[in-house]
Amino acid sequence: MLRLPRLFLLSLLLACLAPEASARAQEDRVFTTEELIDGFNKTVFGLEYRSWSWRPYQVKKYTRPVRFYVHNPARIDRRPTVQAFLRQLESKISGIEVELAESPESANFEIFVVDRADYLTTVREQVYRKASADAPGRCLVRVVSGRDGIKRSTSVIVSDEGEFIFRRCMVEETLQGLGPMNDDTSLTHSVFNDESRHNRFTAFDRLLLNMLYDPRIRPGMSRKDTDALLPLILRDLRARLP
Repeated sequence: MLRLPRLFLLSLLLACLAPEASARAQEDRVFTTEELIDGFNKTVFGLEYRSWSWRPYQVKKYTRPVRFYVHNPARIDRRPTVQAFLRQLESKISGIEVELAESPESANFEIFVVDRADYLTTVREQVYRKASADAPGRCLVRVVSGRDGIKRSTSVIVSDEGEFIFRRCMVEETLQGLGPMNDDTSLTHSVFNDESRHNRFTAFDRLLLNMLYDPRIRPGMSRKDTDALLPLILRDLRARLP
């Protein structure tokens, strides 16, 4: 979930001044095994809001194709941008299957792109189906998971508060809806950090999602279960990913 960070305005200014330089630095960065395992543990084991998912300190991931449906009641039609982002996930995350569903009924991941004025109503009516539900953050995602993996995800993305917020919400809430549900301010190279200036699928986050979707990582695993596996998974990832 994206919340307004204390240093948001400064971060936004920096992002506008040098986005290409920041992206190049991100891609050129070589992350250590320790950094990546720490990032995996901080994002996969835990939730910003514990009531949103099954057993917050256990692995959550899809074990079946992820079928997205994009609703766009917002004034600007963002569907082409969102769908283009969704289509490239399968090429960036090994072990995941992505499809664009033809109807909400056939989807297991629904994305609502709304204007800010409709945010609260959408969260209450479409995500929680409860008139008194809270709607914290700038945008959000809810994940319903069980022993056999994530059953359903629903995200709400705000369209009309500028390109940075829209893209940031799109990337963060979509990726969190795939399983890494927690944010941490120490993850400077990640979108899973409300104080970072990233609004793209970073190289760091790509590695985290590939770690999560490695077949050796299964839903319901604890941190103790994954400790011995992650160094081996990372070794294999480094040999395989460009």
